Parts: sequence; structure tokens; C-alpha cells
Amino acid sequence: MAVVIASSLRKEIGGSLLFDGASFKLERRDRLALSGPNGAGKTTLLRILAGQTERHGGELAFEKGARVALHDQRPPLGRSLTLREYVLSGATDLVALEQELSRLEAAMVAGDHGPATLERYARAQARLEHAGGWAWRERATGVVRGLGFADPDLDRALETFSGGELTRASLARTLTGDPDVLLLDEPTNHLDVASLEWLERELAALDAAVVLVAHDRWFLEAVTTAVLELEAGRATYFAGPWHVWRREKAERALHAQKTAERVGADIERLERFVERFRYKKSKARQAQAKLTQIVRLERERKAAAGEAALLARRTRSLGFEFLAPPRSGRTVVEVEGLSLAAGEKELLADVSFVLERGEHVGLVGPNGSGKTTLLETLLGGRGPEAGAARLGYGVEVAYFDQQDVELDGRGTLLQCVQAATGLARPQAQSLLGRFLFSGWEAHEKRVAVLSGGERRRLALAIVVASGANFLVLDEPTNHLDLESREALEAALEAFPGTILLVSHDRALLDAVATRILALEDGSVRSYDGGWADFTRDSAETAKPAQAEAPAPKAKPQPKARPARSRPSELELIEGRITACEERVAELEHALAEDWGDVDRIAAHREARRELEQLLARWEELFDQASA
Repeated sequence: MAVVIASSLRKEIGGSLLFDGASFKLERRDRLALSGPNGAGKTTLLRILAGQTERHGGELAFEKGARVALHDQRPPLGRSLTLREYVLSGATDLVALEQELSRLEAAMVAGDHGPATLERYARAQARLEHAGGWAWRERATGVVRGLGFADPDLDRALETFSGGELTRASLARTLTGDPDVLLLDEPTNHLDVASLEWLERELAALDAAVVLVAHDRWFLEAVTTAVLELEAGRATYFAGPWHVWRREKAERALHAQKTAERVGADIERLERFVERFRYKKSKARQAQAKLTQIVRLERERKAAAGEAALLARRTRSLGFEFLAPPRSGRTVVEVEGLSLAAGEKELLADVSFVLERGEHVGLVGPNGSGKTTLLETLLGGRGPEAGAARLGYGVEVAYFDQQDVELDGRGTLLQCVQAATGLARPQAQSLLGRFLFSGWEAHEKRVAVLSGGERRRLALAIVVASGANFLVLDEPTNHLDLESREALEAALEAFPGTILLVSHDRALLDAVATRILALEDGSVRSYDGGWADFTRDSAETAKPAQAEAPAPKAKPQPKARPARSRPSELELIEGRITACEERVAELEHALAEDWGDVDRIAAHREARRELEQLLARWEELFDQASA
């Protein structure tokens, strides 16, 4: 049964069309991804579904009694609440259910066993069981932990948290309410990789319909079952996983391009006929008919060419073109005996490493492990507790800061770019255009009125045009759409200088990084290769520690059993898990070389699904053996 049905939804802003014809039907466990460039209306559509903004056409119907929850990028309002109070405030329905069950139980004890009372009790009990029963508060605490918070955080006031932590708190609140329709706007922002993978598993198991906006390609591949594309006012629905939609879109673009070329050739042939025979009386009627046919074909060619241009939108994405940087010395960064702390919390102790010219290095680690603090220390923005960090000879740094984009807000975008880069007016205008600030009106817009996403885009444009030979990028893809991420990825791969990149975008790390520096337990460990190599190598490193309990979660070992000539099912499952993990690692390594290989993407998706099933069966057998 459908939980939500949308038919031909239409939205206008300021009298201009934002989108029209948005139609879809979602059942429980359907996962619809909204795709499209920034400004196409994805967030607006989520707010229409949540009832927070009006629509200007179409029909929208929900299953009777359906509960709808929206997570977006707006910060919580009640900052005096603790994290626990805020998260549980998203589950007022469940508190009301508990109260209703208590009232009904009291009524039944008093002798009320009428059909209406029993029916209400059964309905309320079933609803509470769906949310996890009377233990739903414990489940809520598990959600908070899964999103990277520690138990002491539960009693902290929201006003003590950072913006990224507040976004994660909002996501926890939305998930805790046990909605029937879950609306997620950029849920992957501010999540480290461990939390991303937890969220992927949580959404896969959730008994609800999900509509989401995300730009993390690995996340979309793991979660999506359908896609609704919003672009140029149109809405196109595709029933199928994300990678199949991408392949189908590319095929449509190719077909449209071929159609435009074929029709163009037909028009040229007809024009030659008309040119040759239009003044001959015997052929005049035929020539006139050909002219009419040319007019019709011109309309067809225009439509096909427009379709091809729309589908091949990558040509409109950000034009990341790096200036050839000056050559630095061989050593770009040297870190020796470095120790860092944040207040009383020790982040790193006695760390040493070197970055050399031309290396593209990814810096990874859980939220709060000290990645941004390390970047600031390397660049001289703060002092270490001990040790030293030095830049090499001839190193020119361009720093993209995820926390605070520093821009001169006193003038226009054009003035800001010229002042920061030294570009002449035409080159500065061209740079702005490549970053989707097109036309005189956009160029003369005041920097002070830009949105957060626009400010980041402008700052990234300045970094691109800086001519630096050492790029330090802290979460550069936040607020970039999918095509722009891929354009940045391609440019960073080709950048001849040195890169130090902090990102939770696993596809970006896999494509760009030639080495990974991982912040692990207060130290820095180096892994050669991209993200897939890192996950494989770190798993290999962890194997000795798992020898005593080769399980996905820590549990006591089963009692020793007498030797048998044939392996148990538990042992067989363990062997299959090992083989499946190796298969997943191989596919991820192959995808690092060619992310566009849709067959490998499908194989990777299937291998991950098989691994999850094997792990679930392993846990079941392990519990039985431990009993």
C-alpha cells in the first residue's frame, strides 16, 4: 500500500516556475533520491511534502494517519534544551501512545472490556511495538550514538554544540520519531565515515518511505531505489537504483544527441532539394512540401538538441581550471614530534610525517579527532602542545576552510574576486561564470547578502584562481551538487601541485588521494592509495586484533566444543564472510580507477548486500553458540 502519492506537483517562486509535473508513488521501504542542480527545487519539494510550504498545482495524498518527519539544514530553535530533551521531543507521538496505553490498561482493570476499548488498545500497542516497544527511548539513545555522539553529550545543552553537531542532533531527532515518511535534506553533511555507514544500514532497515537529497555518491548507491530528477522546471521519475538511473540518463543524452544529428542531416538533404528545384515549375509543389517538412524537422531538431543539452548538464557544472603553480621544494610539509590538544582533550601525541611535492593526500578520521586542528597547526594558525610543523621552501598555500569562509563583504562579487586573485575584469567575469555566477546582475551582487552555499562556491573559485602550489581543502564538496563534485574531482586529479584534502566524500577520496593519513587513537597512520585501498589495508591491519573474536560486534566467545571432522555452519559462514569482504575490497579498488563502470557498481552493490546478509546470519549463529 502506498504511503504517499504525489501527482503533477507544481511550484512557483515570485511568479517564475520552479518545477512542474513532479509525480511519484512511494511504499514502505522505498527510497527516493531527489536529483538536480542547486536551485532546482529539491529542498522546496521536501518542504511541500512536510506541509511547510504551499504548492501551486497537483495533488498530494498520504496514507491515513501517516506521520511525516523532515530533517533539513535549519538549526534547532530551543538551544536551552539538552541533547536528550531535544532528540526525545521528536517523539511526542510515542509519549502520547504510552499515556494512552496506561489509560486503557487502567480502564480494563476497572472492568471496561468493550470492543472499542480493546481495539484502541491493540492499535496503540501495535504502533508502539513498531517504534521498538517500551524500550524506544533506549533505541533513541542508540541513534544518537550511531551519529557520533558520546553518552556525556546527552545532558549537554544545545547551545554548547557546534553547527555541525546541531545538524547531527536534528537528524537524530528526526529518526527517533518513528515516521512513516522520512524526508532528509543532506543527511550526510557533518557525518564521519563511521556514521555514514551506520546511517546507510539504518535507512536500509527502516520501515518507512524515505525521500532524500544527498550528493554523496557511495551513500546514494547504497540507499536509493528510485530517482526523481528536477531540472529546468521539469520533473522526471525513474524507478530503479541510482547507478541504473545514471546509466539510463547517459543513454538518453546519447540518443537525443544522435536524434539531433540525424534530423540535422535530414534537414540538410531537404534544403539541397529545395535549393535545386524550388524554381522549376515541375518540382515547385514538391519543393514547397519539403519546406513545410523542414519547418517540422527544425522543431524536432531543436527539441532533441535541447534534451541532449539538458541531459548532458555536466557542461554547465563548475569550470575547475587550475593555474599552473610555481614549483616548490621537494618537502612541502614536515611534521616532527607534534602533539595537539583541544582544551583538556588530547588529540595527537608525538606525531611525525612528511608531505612531498606532487602528493595528493587524504586526511581522514572520526569527527572530533583533530583533522581541522591539524590543518590549522600546519598552516601556522595555532601552536602545538609540543613538536613542530614546518612548510618547505617555495610553498605557496591556498586554504579552503569548511568552518569560516573569509571573504571581503564590503563590495560586489566581481570586486571580491579581482581583489583576491589580481585577475583583470574579463578573466574575473569568466571565473565567476564558470562557478555559476552568470550575468551582470550576479557579478554586481553584494558579497554580504550571499547565502552560505554561495559564499563557499565563491571562496572555492578564489582558491581555484590563486595559483598556489599547495591546496589545503577542508570539506570542499559541502553544498556542491553532484556534477560539480565530479568536475572538482577531475580537476584535483589533474592538479600538478600538492593537495591535502579533508573530506567524508568517499568517492572523492578514492579518486583524488594517492595516500591516506588516518587519525587513529591519537596518532597518524599512513596508507598508500585511495579510499578503497585504505579500507582494505586497515581491515588487514585489524585482523590480528579480531583473531580472538572475528565478529562484527564484540561478544563473548562460545564455549570450546569437541573437535569435529566437518566444519560447523558458523565456521563456514566465517569463511564466506572473509571471501565476500575480499570481493568487496576488490570491487572498490576497481571502482577507484573507473567510477563510471556501471556493471562494477552493480556488482559492488550486490556484494555489499550479500555481506550484510552473511553478517546477520553469523551473529545469529554466534548468539546460539554463546548461549
